[in-house]
Amino acid sequence: MNTNISTEAVLLDTNVYSYLGKKGDTRAELYKPHVIRKLVAVSFVTVGEVHFGARKNGWGAQKIRGMEQRFRSVVIVPYDVEICIKYAEIKAALPKGRTVSDNDLWIAACAIRHGIPLITHNRKHFDHIPGLVLISEQKVEQELKSQATLSGLTSNGPEPPSSQSPDAEEA
Repeated sequence: MNTNISTEAVLLDTNVYSYLGKKGDTRAELYKPHVIRKLVAVSFVTVGEVHFGARKNGWGAQKIRGMEQRFRSVVIVPYDVEICIKYAEIKAALPKGRTVSDNDLWIAACAIRHGIPLITHNRKHFDHIPGLVLISEQKVEQELKSQATLSGLTSNGPEPPSSQSPDAEEA
């Protein structure tokens, strides 16, 4: 038995899953340390978001096959009754006036139901969800961008506002 393999699991938000699969995306470097030696999972929602992006952008058969192959390298968390109940609890517990997209709530419900941390680059989408263990390098990236701007260097540009970002389409 190989004792060097951790059975600790993490759930990737769609944006982080996309960064890690996109060649040349510097944001992937921020998240690679969080997935090394981990059981990597994505929610059924992420599968839907990535398929949506592929269709929206008219991906060809070869790129679709690559996407499907990549999904075989992670655990896909399916919905179940417990996730549905957790989704309802989370949505009902949101502070008055606080909205979170349904897709983000489903992803959070998957992480909470299975007791695994969620890795996201959209920290603000998930900050107020009770019981969710969140891992994000978003602040680090913002600080690096600020330093790059001060130094006159270029950056990747602003983060898209939703978990259904254009980056999800490139997974």
